Amino acid sequence: MSIVVNIYYSGQGGAARAFAEEMVTTKLVDEIRKEEGCLRYEYFFPMDDRETVLLIDEWRDQEAIDLHHKTELMSKISELRKKYDLTMKVERFHPIEVPYADQAYIIHNHKIK
Repeated sequence: MSIVVNIYYSGQGGAARAFAEEMVTTKLVDEIRKEEGCLRYEYFFPMDDRETVLLIDEWRDQEAIDLHHKTELMSKISELRKKYDLTMKVERFHPIEVPYADQAYIIHNHKIK
């Protein structure tokens, strides 16, 4: 079963967004996405908090996460976090199928006119 990790990076003066932009422009994100077991690695920007960036990454299993944490890329990420003086909040999840009772609230094949 895969593991989804949500990491909220927060800083001041746009630091979290600058961090995410540097992660993308330096191609660190591209390298992480190529790692064995990486299923997803994407940044999102909360509309109501301009000083936070949400990273959603998904890994095949704990072994893939452990291998990722041992790469040289992790030290580069750590240096960037220090550069931008970011704090982190981490959440972990195991994806599940949407329960049948909730499926009525999900619109399938709906065309907007």
